[in-house]
Amino acid sequence: MPRLSLWSPEKRNDYKYLDSVISEQYTVGGLDIYIHKYLGPKVSGDYSSESSNYDVTRPVYSETDPLFIEDLFTLENRDRDYDESIYRLRGVYNVQDIDFNLSQFGLFIQNDTIFVTFHYNDMIDTVGRKLMSGDVIEVPNLKDFHPLDSNIPIGMPKFYVIQDASFASEGFSKTWMPHIWRVKAVPMVGAQEYKDILDGYTNEKGNETGDLTDYLTTYNKNKDINDAILAQAEVEVPLAGYDVSKFYVAPYGSDGEPEDGTGISADNSLLTADLGAVRADRSLVSPTSDGYLVGYLTGNTMPPNGLPVTPGVSFPINARSGDYCLRLDYHPNRLFRYDGARWVKVEDNVRTEMSYLNNDNTTQRSSFVNNNATVATTDRGNIPSKQSLSDLLRPEADN
Repeated sequence: MPRLSLWSPEKRNDYKYLDSVISEQYTVGGLDIYIHKYLGPKVSGDYSSESSNYDVTRPVYSETDPLFIEDLFTLENRDRDYDESIYRLRGVYNVQDIDFNLSQFGLFIQNDTIFVTFHYNDMIDTVGRKLMSGDVIEVPNLKDFHPLDSNIPIGMPKFYVIQDASFASEGFSKTWMPHIWRVKAVPMVGAQEYKDILDGYTNEKGNETGDLTDYLTTYNKNKDINDAILAQAEVEVPLAGYDVSKFYVAPYGSDGEPEDGTGISADNSLLTADLGAVRADRSLVSPTSDGYLVGYLTGNTMPPNGLPVTPGVSFPINARSGDYCLRLDYHPNRLFRYDGARWVKVEDNVRTEMSYLNNDNTTQRSSFVNNNATVATTDRGNIPSKQSLSDLLRPEADN
């Protein structure tokens, strides 16, 4: 009589019997979970060996395979291809309440990770392979049919991305054979990797719902917040540099002493109210400069003390000593002061908009970002100073 043993290297009838019972338990007690099968990196011709964009860290694949790696430099699969067919598989998971994790420093809500188990052989028969990292599962019983935003026209599906998968410890039967596959999944975010799913989502009834990125992610809301912050920043800090137009600048004479153009001071005992030498329409001496040009980017189009200025593309003909003229045909615009014999430069309008995309921006950041100069080398020719990161990090032979 042969020795009794539940273990056998072959899957005998007892294994098949237990496996069918376990499968029936999942059919009866499990719920339908929709599988978005990861096929591998997208096939792209932009990085073929004949293309100018060829990169040795971006292998050229003629087919999709989940074992391929798109970017060998960063070890990322950013452009993922998902099967257009959605697979339905029975799964079991424990529903969690919102709870705080007090075992670490601070408070952490731990309800974003779920562990789902599937019948192994049913998974192989339905999907064609084991569920792996990168696959996306949709849990229909967590769909939100009553979102707070009344403008959302659909029930919000709940997507999870599988991060890890292995045989479940509770899935080993008396025959020491595994029957259950266990996956660890976290909520899916609106990232580039899942563009296939978000852009063309189709529910179980086959009704096209459009782009889910607007509903499942906070991208548009974050973009609105960022635009509002930029708009308020432009109101509070409209121009680069420092605003010195609010400061009063006292004019100085040739002797270096302040003067007002009248030649009369408070200690003049000969000054009386009926003195005809002082007229009410007598103008004051205008300052020769703002007086505060030592700061960073202080030049603007306004004369000191708010005095009047004549803008134009030529100097006025009947100018008097102390008049200001803003030449609009200069780049940047230049402010001049007439000293009676010549037009003397006062300052250039270097206070421009803060955006570095503005070609008129004269800030150091703008000159660095918009640097169109080239650096001449003896071995590699002229190298442009402005390069994108994709070109800068691309490995090239230097021999």
